[in-house]
Amino acid sequence: MTAKLMEGKKGIVLGVANRHSIAWAITEALLEAGAEVALTYEGERVADRVKKLSEGTPIRHLYPCDVSRDDDLQALFAQVQKDLGAIDFLVHSVAYAPREALASPFHQIPREGFQVALDISAYSLIGLCRYGSHLFRPGTSILTLTYHGSQQVMPGYGVMGVAKAALEAAVRYLAADLGERGIRVNALSAGPINTLAARGVPGFTDSLRLYRERSPLKKNTEPEELGQAALFLLSPMSRGITGEVLYVDGGFHVTGA
Repeated sequence: MTAKLMEGKKGIVLGVANRHSIAWAITEALLEAGAEVALTYEGERVADRVKKLSEGTPIRHLYPCDVSRDDDLQALFAQVQKDLGAIDFLVHSVAYAPREALASPFHQIPREGFQVALDISAYSLIGLCRYGSHLFRPGTSILTLTYHGSQQVMPGYGVMGVAKAALEAAVRYLAADLGERGIRVNALSAGPINTLAARGVPGFTDSLRLYRERSPLKKNTEPEELGQAALFLLSPMSRGITGEVLYVDGGFHVTGA
């Protein structure tokens, strides 16, 4: 059913770290639907993983990018313009907080750790739109990843909850800014997935159990579910949706408090 959905569409996915990444599940869904996908990476260790994942796929372009550096963002879009031209979608699956900021009681979070978390997890989406908007065409869809810890206190999530709340607000303001050009901006709020990033959050195993026990569907979220939901939001099927947060968490957000 989805084989031709994204045929002729091209864009960028940021945030693939390994085959367990949500960003990789989204990439696989896009490729299966016929999209041309370029990936980014930060650092040589991640570069090796991303290169191995890309082997045997139609992925032809891999770009280094540290989203905390404006010059990297500018260089990314300069190269994308040469290789792809205008793009139809952009996936932002990037979040980070220093370990000490996550481990601290919330009222003891160091200023620097707070700034880093907000910069990489929230401002980076704004930065991508700032430096890449000249490549967005009418109909371009921008998607980011968030989590219910933005709306409710979740054990161990701390500063990342504030960062995700800022990210969701950024989605709404970017949607308002870019909507006149026909550009859409949305977010997926995912249930906990066993990714490299998630394992760095204190109490992650407890979160998996909590979601499984309290969600209406009595199960944890699967990467493929996120990939398919992302495909919907990135495709013309969702052309009337912008500024939205779509929950893919088995319904936990309505019953799990």
